[in-house]
This record gives sequence, structure tokens and C-alpha cells, in this order.
Amino acid sequence: MKLHHALPDTPPARSFVVAIGVFDGFHLGHRAIVRETLWRRRPGERTAVLTFREHPSAFLRPGQEPPMIATLEERVNAFARAGIDEAYVLPFDASIASLSPTAFLDQTLIARIGARAMVVGENFRFGHKRAGDVAFAREHLGASGREVVAVPNEQLDGERVSSTRIRKVVQAGDFELADRLLGAPYTIRGPVTFGAGRGHDLGYPTANVAVGPGKLLPPDGVYRAIGRHDGRDYLGLVSIGTNPTFGDAARSVEAWLLDFNGALYGEELSLRGFRFVRAQRRFDSVEELIAQMRDDAAGVKFPSVV
Repeated sequence: MKLHHALPDTPPARSFVVAIGVFDGFHLGHRAIVRETLWRRRPGERTAVLTFREHPSAFLRPGQEPPMIATLEERVNAFARAGIDEAYVLPFDASIASLSPTAFLDQTLIARIGARAMVVGENFRFGHKRAGDVAFAREHLGASGREVVAVPNEQLDGERVSSTRIRKVVQAGDFELADRLLGAPYTIRGPVTFGAGRGHDLGYPTANVAVGPGKLLPPDGVYRAIGRHDGRDYLGLVSIGTNPTFGDAARSVEAWLLDFNGALYGEELSLRGFRFVRAQRRFDSVEELIAQMRDDAAGVKFPSVV
């Protein structure tokens, strides 16, 4: 997949079918939009996604933006795996936010990308103060023979699938439902960095996973999870929180891969298949903590499906 960090000055020679959205989490609804985008492609055309580096709220309401279910890298990789040909990843800034609905369609979608068709969710809004909707886009683009496809919302258990719903579910610790809404396991990934080194001293070496800023994390606690490194899965326990036994202040993600021997420093580790084991707590002694970790590990088994 070809990745663009800016719009071209002139449209490409070939026309595009363009999906537009933030696509945070790339959940079931997003997957439906991308499938429709691929299906609408005519011979000689290419497919593209127009998305933003950060959530628009980071510009429109600084400090009130939601945590992201998926990092930018995770979203881009999801587009590529789905079969999208090109992705336009733009900063959401004043140059975007100030565009009227007409200007967005004419100056961005047509003049810069060369869209023959636009594919969005049925609730899609765009332009300054979200003044544009699907009906406006159909009328405006239809006048030049272009197509607007509004994909109906996906439903699960009688409710709409949305990034907002998934954030609430993850923050409530319901990962079975979160994985169903996403159509794939909720995942945390990042490079392994040097921590305090306590795990090694205690006989339970843990990997400190550096999670990108703004990433949605589960509530503090201990979880069973599957760690993936270098193409192999390992059963593990993951502690998320501030390590109250040791009085740490910063929140961290520490993974203990039960059957892994080796060093992970500087290498990427992904964690998925989260299931709650116990709440985080302060222990009165290191010996009490070690005994609890031993009990945690004894009760953890590979799930049948992850």
C-alpha cells in the first residue's frame, strides 16, 4: 500500500474510490466501509482511504480528545491488510477544519485525489462545523457524475458498533465484547524498554511495554493475555497500573511471558486476548507479592480461541 502524508497538487491519472473516516479501532463498521470501497472499484481504478493522524477532537477540543483504540501505525496496517491501494494520512488542522462542505468535496476529494466515488458511514458529517452530510454530498457530487455510497451502521446485540462504544467496553474490562465489536482481538503493542528490573530480582522477569501516548488502556489490574514476539505466541500475565507495592507513580504495562526465555529489550511485543484475573493491590511484603504471582500463574491457561 502506498502511503501519503500530504495531498498531491494535482489528481492522479487514474480515478479513485475513496473511503473517508478516522477508522479508530478498524471495527466491524469500518471493515464494512472498506469492503464496500473495494467492491465499488471499477477496472483501472484504485482504492484509497482518507484519514487523519490524530482524532479531530485533538484540534477542535484540545484536552478532551478520546483515547485511541488503535495507534496510527495499527490503522495504516489494517488498511493494507484489507487490500486498500493507497492511504492519505493528513493532520487535522485549521486548513481542514475551516473548509466548507463544498470546498472539502471540490478542493480535496476531486481536485487533489481524483475521487470518482466516496464511501462513508451513513452518519458521516464533514466540513466546517460538520455542516455537510451524506445527502449534501450526493447532491453535489452527483451533479458531476460521481457516486456517494453510505454504508449502513453495523449492529451487534441490538446496538450500533462504534468506536465510542468500544472505548466504553474496554474501559469496563469487557474484552470478550470488545473483541467481537472489533472483529479481532483488542491489542496493545510497543517496544520493550528498560524498567526498574524488579521482576528479574523476584524471579518473574517482566517486559516493560512502551505504549504510545493517547492509546486506550484497560483498567488497572492483572490480566491473562497472549504475547506475540517474532511470529510466536506466549501465554502471559500483564500488569497495568502503578505498582502500588513499590510506590511507583507512573502507570505502566508490564508483561510476564510464562514460557519465554531470552531478552526482549528494544524489540516489539504485542499483547492480545486480555481477560481479567484480579484487581491491582498493595502487598505488605515482597514475599506476599511473589506468592500472589505464583497463584496468578497457576490459574492461567491458553484460551481455546484468541
